[in-house]
Amino acid sequence: MKISVIGTGYVGLVSGACFADTGNEVCCIDIDKKKIQMLEDGKIPIYEPGLEQIVKRNVAEKRLVFTTDLAAGIKHGRVIFLAVGTPPGPDGHADMQYVFKAAENIGEYINEYKVIADKSTVPIGTADRVRDIIASRTALEFDVVSNPEFLKEGAAIDDFMKPDRIVIGSSSRKAEEIMRELYAPYVRNNHPVICMDIRSAELTKYAANAMLAVRISFMNEIAGLCEKAGANIKKVRDGIGYDSRIGMSFLYAGAGYGGSCFPKDVKAVIKTADDYGLDFSILKAVENVNNTQKLLLVKKFENYWKKQINSGKSKIKSLSDLTAAVWGLSFKPNTDDMREAPAIEIIRRLQQLGIKKIAVFDPEAAAEAKKTFGTSIQYCKTDYDALKGADSLFLMTEWMEFRNPDFEKMAALMNHQVIFDGRNIYDKEKLLQNGWFYEGIGIGQSDFI
Repeated sequence: MKISVIGTGYVGLVSGACFADTGNEVCCIDIDKKKIQMLEDGKIPIYEPGLEQIVKRNVAEKRLVFTTDLAAGIKHGRVIFLAVGTPPGPDGHADMQYVFKAAENIGEYINEYKVIADKSTVPIGTADRVRDIIASRTALEFDVVSNPEFLKEGAAIDDFMKPDRIVIGSSSRKAEEIMRELYAPYVRNNHPVICMDIRSAELTKYAANAMLAVRISFMNEIAGLCEKAGANIKKVRDGIGYDSRIGMSFLYAGAGYGGSCFPKDVKAVIKTADDYGLDFSILKAVENVNNTQKLLLVKKFENYWKKQINSGKSKIKSLSDLTAAVWGLSFKPNTDDMREAPAIEIIRRLQQLGIKKIAVFDPEAAAEAKKTFGTSIQYCKTDYDALKGADSLFLMTEWMEFRNPDFEKMAALMNHQVIFDGRNIYDKEKLLQNGWFYEGIGIGQSDFI
């Protein structure tokens, strides 16, 4: 099938590459000439495991092409996917200008029947607006469907190729059958293609992300109670996660959620509810919990070092004398995405406390970090380089290479054996036995919150 994808961001590029990899002829369209040139040169603007190989393979086989020519790109596809950005606007609503501009372009250049598929995360009623915009510019037949994506950064290729489910919102049997045909190669594992009305499909993506955000914030609240009461969040997770009604996924306490989806989608659901006269109090609480959680480790750091300074036993005389190391900058492993990453808030707060030297390491996200912090922090080539002369280590992203480090080597490099673990990946008891001070999230009694 001939497919067009408008937008070569994360969703558009992954979707286009994966569609091409099952034999479709895919044309990815973007107005950013530099990005298109980069893609034509075989350079991938984002880090996603496996994506570069798929793009290069399908470009070489001429199943995947990139263009800035909107007219040619729109005429190419039987199905046209809208995969442009929908960032949060100033009031929290999704900014729909790129979706609506793409709809205008489709209306101007459409040359035959097309299925227009909203792949971007969009508010309820977007398909109606897209249909009206296109219809105001053409008399040709077309259908608009909602086809939300459920890709996890760091595992997007696998998610696309072997999805849990495909959601299609449509009011047209013809469009539904075309979409079923397109997705048939991806659901041979008997996972369902779920067809529904368009508005339900539009809400499904928001509801899924909001539910996952609720689970994360709930566990972070329970973690806070664990610290006050002397319990262990890891044990509590086991105790509830094996309940088949609950399950283990997204039950990890930590330094808060980030990324391109959860923060903006929670805001969007809150605002959508407001539009309909509903007070979505649960999600407002989730948002507040997450904002607080991102700074919890710095609060522990500040209280710990103030106690050391006030005791008179430490060589450190003020917080500004401290050197901090940060392992992990991206909001999760296997991506370079730093949007809303807890590490950003940690570093900013450390700088506000007067910490002059902050040494950081991330396997993929250093270039992204430079866009935010410039030269105000030190970027290191290895994880151990970041520890030289450090008084505390903040573990912010659970990259595999951080999971089993050489603690003896770490102790030799650092001025003080102090770890603030934002992902609970280390064994507290073993570290305490070997002379470390260790603080995780929700692991027993803490005097530093």
